[in-house]
Amino acid sequence: MSQNPIAETIASLMPRAKAELTELVAFQSVADWAQFPKSESEGAANWVADALRAEGFQDVALLDTPDGTQSVYGFLPGPEGAPTVLLYAHYDVQPPLDDDAWVSPAFELTERDGRWYGRGAADCKGGFIMHLLALRALKANGGVPVGVKVIVEGSEEQGTGGLQQYAEAHPELLAADTIVIGDAGNFRLGLPTVTATLRGMTLVKVKIDTLGGNLHSGMFGGVAPDALAALIRLLDSLRSADGSTTVDGLASDAVWEGLQYPEADFRADAKVLDGVGLIGEGTIADRLWARPAVTVLGIDCPPVIGATPSVHASAGALISLRVPPGVDTAEAIKLLEAHLIAHTPWQAKLELEVVGQGQPFQADTSSPAYASMAAAMQIAYPGQEMQVSGMGGSIPLCNTLTSLYPEAEMLLIGLSEPEAQIHAVNESVSPEELERLSVAEAIFLVNYAESKRV
Repeated sequence: MSQNPIAETIASLMPRAKAELTELVAFQSVADWAQFPKSESEGAANWVADALRAEGFQDVALLDTPDGTQSVYGFLPGPEGAPTVLLYAHYDVQPPLDDDAWVSPAFELTERDGRWYGRGAADCKGGFIMHLLALRALKANGGVPVGVKVIVEGSEEQGTGGLQQYAEAHPELLAADTIVIGDAGNFRLGLPTVTATLRGMTLVKVKIDTLGGNLHSGMFGGVAPDALAALIRLLDSLRSADGSTTVDGLASDAVWEGLQYPEADFRADAKVLDGVGLIGEGTIADRLWARPAVTVLGIDCPPVIGATPSVHASAGALISLRVPPGVDTAEAIKLLEAHLIAHTPWQAKLELEVVGQGQPFQADTSSPAYASMAAAMQIAYPGQEMQVSGMGGSIPLCNTLTSLYPEAEMLLIGLSEPEAQIHAVNESVSPEELERLSVAEAIFLVNYAESKRV
């Protein structure tokens, strides 16, 4: 990277960044108290709050949100008349899944092959460190030219909406001219990218009951309705033969016009086994960024080990539906529920519970903030033009902020490029990406402040 003072400062701060990320990753901050102690999340929240206080932030507070978690807030005043920028990250993480599949412990930041491994290293504890690096570099080179609000969420991965509800009840708290969401990622390692769209999502619990209790499969099988078989048929109705999502009444033919995703790259990123086909039709970008996608996240049924020859009386599943931009999640939920009711076989008893939801998001890429970020990324990534992509994931807070502050510009950047393997085992972050994006964010804040003075 060609050096300028900001880049040089951030390069010098990288050892400190690694040490801090090591401390933050060590907190097992999964916002599910049935899996991990609440004290782990509280410890991470306090760590973030202490870091903001050390940087001179005012009004630092642990916000008790309605879902029982804490978000961390702080405000750093800027020069008189300067715009205000809100920087977002989250400190909660996904559970590690299979501990035995991690090459190094999930909650111990470990350097290997030029990357830093650990749960949350990229998603999104590293995003908070990115914000700190950018602000420290500005303070060392003339000061932070904008007012800065930081909000670090404690339950983003759970989709329980605590911060959204808190923001709606306190609409003045997060008001800003521009919002930088540090929870996305470059389309490819080393390719500077701003994410312009996100799919929304809903989580629906399904339970099917058919009998008063399990029955002997020899004496009753073939006549008695099997709840597990009913569930399998119901779940299968959510996909066509080629694997496309098929929810009655929900369009699944939208087209993505922007940056494309080569199939070979996708197969490598997703680690698709040789000879296994992809699902759906249309371009990869169509399927990932412009169309709905249903996923069965889990099934409640007896495991193979210990199974008995029984016709099952009850079975359940957790279903995720990703909702593309331009579709209202509430309407998609109605269509999904109607589909599930209509396709439940044998008049089985069906129970449905919506346990999480968020709206899709689409940014205005013609805004001045995008021009400021494009110029900043050219400096941080010499020879590269900023790309604009979609992302199949969901950040429900984006739509809450858009509705609360319709005049605010919003950009999504972050460390979750494909090699980061977020939500999977062996999640990692590229320190080079952390360094470059910190440079980009710092220069963006300078550019944006200057654009508002013109």
